[in-house]
Amino acid sequence: MPCWKRSSTPRESPFDVVVRFETSWLFEPAVLLAVRALLSLYAFATIFFIWGWNGTHGHAGEIARSFSYFTWLTYWGLAFYNLVSAIHTFSYWRTGTPLLARWPRFLQIAHSMFYTTIVVFPWIVTIVYWALLYEDGIFTSTFQTWTNTSQHAMNSAYALFEIVFPRTAPLPWIDLIPVIIILACYLGLAYVTEATQGFYVYGFLNLKKNSAGSVAGYIVGILVAAVIVFLIVRYLIVLRVWVTEKKLGKLGKFSTRGQPQYGAVDGGKHVPMHSIVSK
Repeated sequence: MPCWKRSSTPRESPFDVVVRFETSWLFEPAVLLAVRALLSLYAFATIFFIWGWNGTHGHAGEIARSFSYFTWLTYWGLAFYNLVSAIHTFSYWRTGTPLLARWPRFLQIAHSMFYTTIVVFPWIVTIVYWALLYEDGIFTSTFQTWTNTSQHAMNSAYALFEIVFPRTAPLPWIDLIPVIIILACYLGLAYVTEATQGFYVYGFLNLKKNSAGSVAGYIVGILVAAVIVFLIVRYLIVLRVWVTEKKLGKLGKFSTRGQPQYGAVDGGKHVPMHSIVSK
């Protein structure tokens, strides 16, 4: 199967026919819905609390600047993905047919790519922060300790939850392309920010203090790290599917409304291991 193909099914076939995005091998749909809703609520509450704190403590300018930071953009992505996935899970739990199944095909594919970004980018944020940006004494207050923990540690916990507990299939190889494109676009945004607002979002991108070779090294290093993280995440999901479905026989917890329980219908063969490896 060529790497640019999303799956081995015909192009006109239904998207995610076995509702992997809306179900878990461990949790009932109502529980998965509740967890995703709570994760979304926490992420949005964190964002707006930080904005409120900055606005009332003489740092209102940080609110607008936050949109230039990859950390913040990724955190927004986590908040919105959990909100959207909670809505899809709710619609599946209540009706047996997820809202995602009624969307146009291009939006369904976009949702799949969205999933890929929220299980890959948080790890990049965490790695870069703790490897390159963290300095002793940065946790000078309870507020800073909480915000940095939420955005630079708990963000990866969000990604880990989506890797381990839903029934999502392994990341399609083609999704590596938007991962790389988004990183390239962000690099452009970082330098547009410097040109228009006069500051570098991350010191290692500063061409005035670092040589061009050093900056290029950081950029290439982060790109390589992103590819490695993509591969690790993909095969962690392969492992999860193999352990939970093939070895443990946990085919999923399904809604009892409207649709058959997919795992029982297809005997758990909806994602054979040879198909997983060749996707």
